[in-house]
Amino acid sequence: MTGPTLLVDQHEPRIDRVQSLPPVEVAVGVLIKADGSFLLTSRPLGKAYCGYWEFPGGKIESGETVHDALRRELNEELGIIIESAQAWKEAVVDYPHALVRLSFCKVFRWSGDLQMREGQAFSWQTLPVQLAPILPGTLPVLQWLAQERDLQQQPLGEP
Repeated sequence: MTGPTLLVDQHEPRIDRVQSLPPVEVAVGVLIKADGSFLLTSRPLGKAYCGYWEFPGGKIESGETVHDALRRELNEELGIIIESAQAWKEAVVDYPHALVRLSFCKVFRWSGDLQMREGQAFSWQTLPVQLAPILPGTLPVLQWLAQERDLQQQPLGEP
């Protein structure tokens, strides 16, 4: 089930888009190691919000399931093969450049070494996250992780 839409940079104009069009569907992997750390990657040059930190993933192509797209995207971006993914949460994010529905999946098992095939950086993080800037669509995930881990602090180390 999808919660309320997160409106990002509300003061920025939206690109022309027909309001009745469905959002861009995106599969997102929350890779979690046995020690509880999770993977964040930076958005590469040429993409909106370049340099912002996010969970890896990408657009779901026609005919793909969320899991199919996640397997393809994580292989294309990171050079890994996921062994399984657990559907977790969804969020709709209204960015100035696009309306997207993010389908987040937890990934606990994968094979291969990380290869940043799009020139992005990566970092294994714990809460509170020590990176900035964080992509707005990533912030709810950090909150969900904090809630699951029953952390009373802000996930970004804010007071």
